[in-house]
Amino acid sequence: MANLILVRHGESEWNAKGLWTGLTDIGLSEKGIQQSRFAGEKLKGMSIDLAFASVLIRAKQTLDEIKNVLKIDIPTFEDKALNERDYGIYTGKNKWEIQKEVGNEQFLKIRRSWDSPIENGESLKDVYDRTIPYYQAEILPELKKGKNVLIIAHGNSLRALIKYLENINDEGVSELEIEVGEVDLFEIDNNGNVISKKIL
Repeated sequence: MANLILVRHGESEWNAKGLWTGLTDIGLSEKGIQQSRFAGEKLKGMSIDLAFASVLIRAKQTLDEIKNVLKIDIPTFEDKALNERDYGIYTGKNKWEIQKEVGNEQFLKIRRSWDSPIENGESLKDVYDRTIPYYQAEILPELKKGKNVLIIAHGNSLRALIKYLENINDEGVSELEIEVGEVDLFEIDNNGNVISKKIL
């Protein structure tokens, strides 16, 4: 058995302003740094063997803060497969202004739907199609060996991963919300199946 720990990065400077960040490489706000440290506090006493993170600075800063709190130096791997969703034409725009422009129904499609396209961007399905093969090839084999794995990523790459882990259907994933700084703990058996989940 192994632990799979999923952490959404702390609040970024653009999260604080309500802007769609996507692939823009924006760092953590002061609040985000504190959230990352708090995530580390939640993990005290747990054994962690290796970590995976996206290549974006807000994920890497979150991981650094967690490592500092836990006083650990573990093998760490970064990959763009874990990056946030590309919001295309909406990148850098204020979410709530867009909501007023397009109406609630279209706004929910942009934010939460499974496969609604965004001009010059990605749907959640597109994120799933890059995140899950990476998980299966690089992370799952480590879990099957009994290694405890920490993943620091983003709202949508983690939504895609949890959809896979919990076998959530395409409609149901629209209800899945992961807060900034949230820590989800999955117990994984030797075959790679989920035994249990809790939000710390």
